[in-house]
Amino acid sequence: MTKLRIALALLLAAALALPTVAFTHKPRPPKPGGGADLNETTLPGGGGTELTAEIWVDNWFAFWVNGEKLIEDSVPITTERSFNAERVTFNSDPPFVFAFEFRDFMETATGLEYIGTRRQQMGDGGAIAQVRDSTGALVAATDADWRCLVVQHAPEQTSCERERSPQVDKAPCSQRVAEVPADWYAPGFDASGWDAAMVHSARDVGPKDGYDRIDWDRAARIIWGPDLKRDNVVLCRAEVPG
Repeated sequence: MTKLRIALALLLAAALALPTVAFTHKPRPPKPGGGADLNETTLPGGGGTELTAEIWVDNWFAFWVNGEKLIEDSVPITTERSFNAERVTFNSDPPFVFAFEFRDFMETATGLEYIGTRRQQMGDGGAIAQVRDSTGALVAATDADWRCLVVQHAPEQTSCERERSPQVDKAPCSQRVAEVPADWYAPGFDASGWDAAMVHSARDVGPKDGYDRIDWDRAARIIWGPDLKRDNVVLCRAEVPG
């Protein structure tokens, strides 16, 4: 018994001698098949004003500035649970036109995901973005003043979610598609006929993986089409005077 007590005492002393850092949490590993929760990019060239855009979208986006495509989401939309934030620093000249193509993941044009499994369901979208200048001043942020066009809406009937073999463009899984206007992302395009962006609460969207890596301005709001679950492709844009 004495030898056992001595051995236990030695083990305890060794544990207490370990540095504190040995007991701290290790950094989270990258998401399987995805990447870092926050991807940071600096783009060369451009205009005379340095800007930084911070973007989180469920699930994917492409971003245009003054008619030029600047960046796409670094995580492919085909990645399961492709949640992440992007921070991109670039240069441009005012006035600014910021435009996004937002996409929620859907396995087919029925708007469903996990088709044929017990998890078969309609997905849900949501997007938030803000742009700051080199001083940290807010230049733009997604809110109800943005104009949006829902390009693809499906399924038209929610009962499609329960179909054993959901068929594209067949009730109840049919889709509604709008024509994408030419140069919708460019300066001079008239988006006055588009609807105002619909603002959704963080509670309804449930943002994750990268969302909390951004210090969001109070003016930045989560936007989408009116239907988080069935609006699958949404175009949104805003103009910022010089």
